[in-house]
Amino acid sequence: MRLFRALRLVLRDERIPKPIRWIGGIALLPIPGPVDEVVLVLLLPVLAFHRRALREAWSKAARESTSDSGAG
Repeated sequence: MRLFRALRLVLRDERIPKPIRWIGGIALLPIPGPVDEVVLVLLLPVLAFHRRALREAWSKAARESTSDSGAG
């Protein structure tokens, strides 16, 4: 769940250019075959330039999952 929350946060982050966010959104679609995996592999080097946004999304997703588990 943490991974999906982090991806959702990254795809909404304004610091990452919109075309990259759109490609990331396409990679998350349930496309049959290896298409989505190939897109993610090609997107990974580009996202490496946005490490701060990725790190912040990962830690925020962890805080959200901790607060959700304590809520009920």
